[in-house]
Amino acid sequence: MSDNTPPNPGQPQQVNLQQVAQQFMAGMQRHFDMLAFNLAARECVQEEAYNARVNAPKVMPAGPRHQNFEQMQAYARDLLVRQVIGDCMNLAVTGMNNAHFFLALVKATKASPQVSPEAHAEAQKSQRAFLPVQLDEKFNRLEQDYGIMCELEDSIISLGFILQALMQQGGIVKEPQLDDKGELVLELKTVEILSREVDAGKAHGKLIDQRKVFKEGEALVFSDVELQLILVTIASFADSLFKSVSLYAKSVKDASDS
Repeated sequence: MSDNTPPNPGQPQQVNLQQVAQQFMAGMQRHFDMLAFNLAARECVQEEAYNARVNAPKVMPAGPRHQNFEQMQAYARDLLVRQVIGDCMNLAVTGMNNAHFFLALVKATKASPQVSPEAHAEAQKSQRAFLPVQLDEKFNRLEQDYGIMCELEDSIISLGFILQALMQQGGIVKEPQLDDKGELVLELKTVEILSREVDAGKAHGKLIDQRKVFKEGEALVFSDVELQLILVTIASFADSLFKSVSLYAKSVKDASDS
């Protein structure tokens, strides 16, 4: 008979950072692909098809409030922008929360693969204190407690301000979102093509920063590609964060082994 009892029953298991990172990036790709699908579908929709779909049931919930094709195009676009940026903020915070729990475990166990109940409880206590804090405080705690300096921190903070303006101010930039120069700056990651292999159809490039600047009173408007680059930026942020966490774990392990 095979033994189906899991090893060390009741004992906490170490978190696999590589698995967490891979699952997170797979989720990022699904968001990216879904956005591309939605953008492509939006390009293909025709007014005749919209009207036919509206009239198919031969009844509406509130006919006098029906919106025409142009109105729904604008509404759908506004909804898409808010959804993409809201999802990106949730993804960024989720990535930080996942990274913090791993860091807390590494610190509590001194990077040992064996996680005692006491160490697990200590890490959970630290995580419970980390989860509810504001975004800027999360960055502060990662730096103060673990020496983690997050690349693209300013971009994540700016996305938070952008979401605030979209949800509370009708998408108009106001004073609370401005920096000392009176601007709201968002740095996005994009690709600079360095060379192209004509025969293979492959391009070689590197990630570079692309700045988008808003002034007070301006509307927050993004092109389709810029929406996609916001997701690329979040992926770059998460990749850098997980690499920093891995380096922290290695430094703790090296210190405990010496």
